[in-house]
Amino acid sequence: MSKWTLTYDGFDPDAEQLREALCTLGNGYFATRGAAPEAEAGPVHYPGTYVAGLYNRLVTEVGGRDIVNEDLVNVPNWLPLRFRISGESWFNIADVAIDEYRQELDLRQGILTRLFTFEDDRGRRTRVAQRRFVHMGNPHVAGLQTTFLPENWSGRLEVLSAIDGRVTNAGVARYRKLNSQHLTPLETGFPDADTMYLQVETNQSRVRVALSGRTSVRLNGETVPIDLTPVQEPGFVAHDLEFDVSEGRGITVEKVVTLFTSRDRAISEPGFESRSWIGRLGSFDELLRTHILAWDLLWRRFHLDSAADEYEAMVLNVHSFHLLQTVSKHTIDLDVGVPARGWHGEAYRGHIFWDELFIFPYLNLHLPDLTRALLLYRYRRLPEARWAAVQEGLDGALYPWQSGSSGREESQIVHLNPESGRWLPDNSRLQRHINIAVAYNVWQYYQTTEDVAFLAYFGAEMLVEIARLLASLATYNKALDRYEILGVMGPDEYHDAYPDATEPGLNNNAYTNVMAAWVLCRARDALALVSEFRRDELTEKLHIQLEELERWEEIGQKMRVAFHDDGIISQFEGYGDLEEFDWSGYAKKYGDIQRLDRILEAEGDSPNRYKLSKQADVLMLFYLLSTEELQAVFERMGYQLDGEAIRRNIDYYDQRTSHGSTLSRIVTAWVLARSDRRRSWESFRQALVSDVADIQGGTTPEGIHLGAMAGTVDLVQRGFTGIETREDTLWLDPSIPEELGELRFEIRYRGHVLDFHITPEQLTVATHPGHAHPVRLGIRDQIIDVQAGTTETVSL
Repeated sequence: MSKWTLTYDGFDPDAEQLREALCTLGNGYFATRGAAPEAEAGPVHYPGTYVAGLYNRLVTEVGGRDIVNEDLVNVPNWLPLRFRISGESWFNIADVAIDEYRQELDLRQGILTRLFTFEDDRGRRTRVAQRRFVHMGNPHVAGLQTTFLPENWSGRLEVLSAIDGRVTNAGVARYRKLNSQHLTPLETGFPDADTMYLQVETNQSRVRVALSGRTSVRLNGETVPIDLTPVQEPGFVAHDLEFDVSEGRGITVEKVVTLFTSRDRAISEPGFESRSWIGRLGSFDELLRTHILAWDLLWRRFHLDSAADEYEAMVLNVHSFHLLQTVSKHTIDLDVGVPARGWHGEAYRGHIFWDELFIFPYLNLHLPDLTRALLLYRYRRLPEARWAAVQEGLDGALYPWQSGSSGREESQIVHLNPESGRWLPDNSRLQRHINIAVAYNVWQYYQTTEDVAFLAYFGAEMLVEIARLLASLATYNKALDRYEILGVMGPDEYHDAYPDATEPGLNNNAYTNVMAAWVLCRARDALALVSEFRRDELTEKLHIQLEELERWEEIGQKMRVAFHDDGIISQFEGYGDLEEFDWSGYAKKYGDIQRLDRILEAEGDSPNRYKLSKQADVLMLFYLLSTEELQAVFERMGYQLDGEAIRRNIDYYDQRTSHGSTLSRIVTAWVLARSDRRRSWESFRQALVSDVADIQGGTTPEGIHLGAMAGTVDLVQRGFTGIETREDTLWLDPSIPEELGELRFEIRYRGHVLDFHITPEQLTVATHPGHAHPVRLGIRDQIIDVQAGTTETVSL
């Protein structure tokens, strides 16, 4: 096993769609699933190519209601490459004897390789080797190389190289009753003898997508004579190639494609660009060399080295790899957010949720310009968020739980429970804490970069409007002399209402209330940090009044937090009155009980009756805020929270969580990192294999869980090292698990590039030469100023 290679031996039809998701190749602009080039969508395979942020809305009648869904569009498939011995049937892996079969994803170089040998019913053996890339240097380019080696025969081979625009969105079984035909064919053609061309348009968002392909056949690097027949149908274009092959001599078919859309910058028209650039590109091998270089440059910035075993190191590399394929330097020039399931499939319809909360901290320390660009996705949708607040009778800006093209709320009104087959109300839009995630990410980006310009012209405005929203959600309870936030949902999606309630919503979700108090403080801090001139501009533009700031201060000091059972923070008001759940009984009955919401609903019951959580909720407080920060927030509100109370809360909720979200175990591992290393490592290991082992039983084939992938890498980098960016200081408090041994990584902080080497005994930091001001490091209880171009070693 290599830590840089994800390898699958043997062909397994039941696992193929999982492999396709995990072997997706992308570059931040578009991504293509790792399906076999000859595969068609069906029970075994699901080819899919997705352009970052390319959505389309369709209407479906469900139960007598018109339901609008916005989907990430499956764009034309550039992969198709079918082959057969002339006069025979097209190759189908189910119809032949397979001697060997191996698929390898080279994580270091971004290359997917497929090797297999087959024998047909006449005893003819052929070895096939395929390599493909989606170019990390040129965002509009991809390539596929296929080498055929007849081992015991000579004759004529036929290859059909195509671009297929007849695709639909059919990658998620529970969505298949919804309308899925997003593309309208516009034109196909053959600009020259070697080139095929296709253009389609999304039928609601009116985005044109153009692809051009060039196919060539080579023997020993030289082009060979072929018979080429153009094939053209509505939404489909192909080259049908025939050529001679000889026993023992490999012959190679190269396919290179370009992909442009009408949203691209610095173009005239996507069809013209795709046709122009396909003629300018070099050979497959020439393109491969520049692609490998682009990946090498990325890994120099992002690689995390440890003494973990080969498997753990490999999975961590898989996670970093897929993060960098979803958001890369190309993303900086795009208007896109971070999709919860990557650009790897159609789960969650490609929407943006709160998962960026688990992703941005890692990006902040490696490529902060990328985080800045992703935060601007939220800023550009501030007008839509303001309008959403107006529609709800609230102040400020109300960001949606699910966001897509425009920033309007894309959450479903109903969702399907596959256990019961029933369509149920979807109340997830009540998760107002998404606004807290946006605010937190703005503040953490500033703390890491000291990018005052961003704060002045974008970040402070978002913080102010979110603070206004949270303040308008708060209502004053005179009897308690406290402010309350009523009728919301917390991160735990199992609870959306009180037992037997006729209306959805819960009161005083602790995570929402405490973090709202924190955001109200940060909004005031942001206004204080920008220049006086810019502060005056913002005050005038946003009509900020002193009375409003004073009200924020009062709410932050008087926000209600409910408790039960001698100091346990109540997940929401009344949580302590719920019934305890029969965990052992349900585990014995069902085995996998991660999705108790579906199980209980199918039984005619509801998780709203029980003390159970889908995922970390109260524990999110201990994940996002340091002990010092959290204690300060509680003290400001008039509550006490000592170290022992934190430990009891962690134990209490850990015992009542099913971890039905892949994000949950990351939080658990994080909050246990210093108090219970064994349990922390167990939770980390479970989080680590969430996707590679598909522990949720079929969700990963629909798309990876990007928050969990980034979160595990960030857990190693920040959680186990204790890295925090607060109070204009880079804090560290290492607690390295013995399974990791030591850590080496490079980060960027406020203009510095810092190389860390951390062992259980000591920490060494070396700063690269530069002109940035000295960096302030807080290592446990010791604070030191480190100059650029110097090295410091501290005993632990």
